[in-house]
Amino acid sequence: MAELPPLTPCDGLLPVETGRLRLTEVTPGHITSLMPGPGGAAALGKALETAHGLGWPDPGRAVLGADAAVVWTGHDQAMLMGPVPDASLAEHAALTDQSDAWAVVTLSGADGPEALARLVPVDLRPSAFPEGFAARTLLGHMNVSLVRTGPEAIRIMAFRSMARTLVHELRQAMEGIAARRAG
Repeated sequence: MAELPPLTPCDGLLPVETGRLRLTEVTPGHITSLMPGPGGAAALGKALETAHGLGWPDPGRAVLGADAAVVWTGHDQAMLMGPVPDASLAEHAALTDQSDAWAVVTLSGADGPEALARLVPVDLRPSAFPEGFAARTLLGHMNVSLVRTGPEAIRIMAFRSMARTLVHELRQAMEGIAARRAG
């Protein structure tokens, strides 16, 4: 019987480098949806801090660690990215493994906000969207989650089924910025 190696969502599509921009795939480890019950975010935050060294994010924010993150994704919703969730978290929230459901990429370079301005209705300049900020929005016609992870880096999460479209849309925007700079 043939062994089939697992493929990442953007396998064969990335990395892409155009002009002053680079698009790379991120392998974030486990992705777990965290949904505390009404009023349970504070208790979950304490449990997250104890188990993983990261607290519960405020709306529109992410708590970033060296090898883990807790990213706000909506009202009383966040994603734990990186580690397998500690079993103690289940006392405070519904946990759902989302690891195979998402394509995760990072757009890096000084022109990132300008390229994304062609696709996203959010001001992503560092002054308006600094490190640790998160947003749920549209990229073209796709639902995405955005997180600024560094001064010139924005992590983009889209549904795995949209990985090819995500890369296509971002590549076109990157090429448009590079052409404008060259012209």
